[in-house]
Amino acid sequence: MQFDVLLASAAELIENQPSALSALSNASAFLMDNIPDLNWAGFYLFDGKRLVVGPFQGHVACAEILIGSGVCGEAARDLVTRTVDDVTTYSNHIACDANSRSEAVVPLIRDGVMVGVLDVDSPLHARFDAGTVRFLERFADLVVKTVDFSGLPV
Repeated sequence: MQFDVLLASAAELIENQPSALSALSNASAFLMDNIPDLNWAGFYLFDGKRLVVGPFQGHVACAEILIGSGVCGEAARDLVTRTVDDVTTYSNHIACDANSRSEAVVPLIRDGVMVGVLDVDSPLHARFDAGTVRFLERFADLVVKTVDFSGLPV
């Protein structure tokens, strides 16, 4: 996959949105359109206490996730990217979509403060290789640098 080309396209898309909400909405749609074998892509936003579901593409999602709970909550707590090759064997996984088999979560950190996470799920076991994870981290960096999270209702 040509991740540099995708990242340049994503930058053009995200930078030209009229609001933070539209930027995150189109960012999640961009991932679903361009990364094969995803069944969920979106954002959970930090409200100061917990992660609250934000713009996403996919099936119905968990409305809120406590810090430390699930892969998203762990990534938010530890401020590190988390990947799980088989969520069915991961004891701290929160099952929102029974079709998900693997997951990658990247914390969104702006000026040293965690503002949310980027979460992607796949119905395939071990879907997120090192190249894809690196792209997702660069994509998350682009989102954090471009989107004004202070204007989002959470």
